[in-house]
Amino acid sequence: MPPEKVLIVEDEENERTGLAELVSAWGYSAETARDGQDGHEKVALWSPAIVITDLKMPRMDGLELLEKIAGDSRTIAVIVVTAQGTIDSAVQAMRMGAYDYITKPIDTNRLRTILQNASALLGARAELEATRRKLRDTGSLGSLVGPSKKMQEIFRLIELVAPSTASVLITGASGTGKELVARTIHDLSSRRSKPFLAINCAAIPETLIESEIFGHEKGAFTGALERRTGCFELAESGTLLLDEIGEMPIATQAKLLRVLEDRKVRRLGSKVETTVDVRVLAATNKVPEEAVAHGELRNDLYYRLNVFNIHMPPLREHREDIPDLVHALLAEMSAKHGRRVATVSEAVLNAFRNYSWPGNVRELRNTLERAVIVCEGPVIETKHLPPGFGHAPVRPSADDADSIRVGVGTTVGEAERLLILKTLESTNNNKTRAAEILGISLKTLHNKLKEYGSSASEGARVGEREEAEETKEL
Repeated sequence: MPPEKVLIVEDEENERTGLAELVSAWGYSAETARDGQDGHEKVALWSPAIVITDLKMPRMDGLELLEKIAGDSRTIAVIVVTAQGTIDSAVQAMRMGAYDYITKPIDTNRLRTILQNASALLGARAELEATRRKLRDTGSLGSLVGPSKKMQEIFRLIELVAPSTASVLITGASGTGKELVARTIHDLSSRRSKPFLAINCAAIPETLIESEIFGHEKGAFTGALERRTGCFELAESGTLLLDEIGEMPIATQAKLLRVLEDRKVRRLGSKVETTVDVRVLAATNKVPEEAVAHGELRNDLYYRLNVFNIHMPPLREHREDIPDLVHALLAEMSAKHGRRVATVSEAVLNAFRNYSWPGNVRELRNTLERAVIVCEGPVIETKHLPPGFGHAPVRPSADDADSIRVGVGTTVGEAERLLILKTLESTNNNKTRAAEILGISLKTLHNKLKEYGSSASEGARVGEREEAEETKEL
């Protein structure tokens, strides 16, 4: 195989020559250009696979060159070089389609890693094109299924962002498939043979989350009996998904932001920083702008993570995908449980189409899994669905014991408090179930109860044993 062609666009002659000699020594075929305009001309004449460009140049700067390259071809990996004080420009470049960025003074080890990853990306393009053909033929992308217009647009965004190293913020209600999107992005990237690690920030206690993410040294704190490798180091060269990023403590968010910008991580109790090469994806079931306004998500971290946004719609907004989802999930569940369930009856399909699916695709999966287990034949009938499935709940009257009254003049905070306490009462103080009904995380519910004080938790022990047993089952 001939060496990859690398074009270096830099107005400083010494830096331009030095970079060309360096990448040539690594086995690449190097060519240089003195500014963006010269670079654009050489892209057309020389057809490089990779372009390394400075951002600040006369005649045509790096962003304009990137825009022209992106308009001409999606097959060139562009790496931008930026000064420490212009990270915002690097983020803008990533949004415009740059493969990656590196800051001055250039870390040669990191540059070599970026070039190797970019080369791997080029080798994966034929496979990506095959995936596109499958998408057109079957209406699926990886584990994601859906021929609807909304899902097809999501597939297009995934295809667009997967080959880059850009951070992606995946939003949407619980159960819509945010982790599946992250896995698909990883599987379509040049990092697909490397680790994919997902952690749920809402499921880790605040006292342990920094240790989980960054790692710790032996003796770093009470109970640290041995060294622990954090998620960043475990996901080296791969992809890390930070699920429910809005539940991460603010202090930890500040440390995460530094890692994202410097690409270096320091274990708790250590004086040594370790360089990491990890693509970070984040997911949240909150509206990010509202989380920022409420002080739950740092504005600068949101800006850094939201280089690219993919929003997963609730299932009720793309009901036309239900038949395809049912077919795919039935095949998966039948294989999992050793059954030969082939399809569902028309009555079941109609029930599915008419149901609101508050738990989204996750609820559909769970419903079908139960039906596959109880079904003894090849077709799932309505009798195999959970008791009462699809029946709309009766709207409570003003005198109903399960209703709450909110008068004019009641603050939003007070109305929220009443709703949370009433929901807890209806679940016999089972906080796990209450959180599911309210559509919030268990951690958020605990934080709200702390705000309301001890009176809000009277009788909380009533449901503790049941909640613990339920958590154990999960």
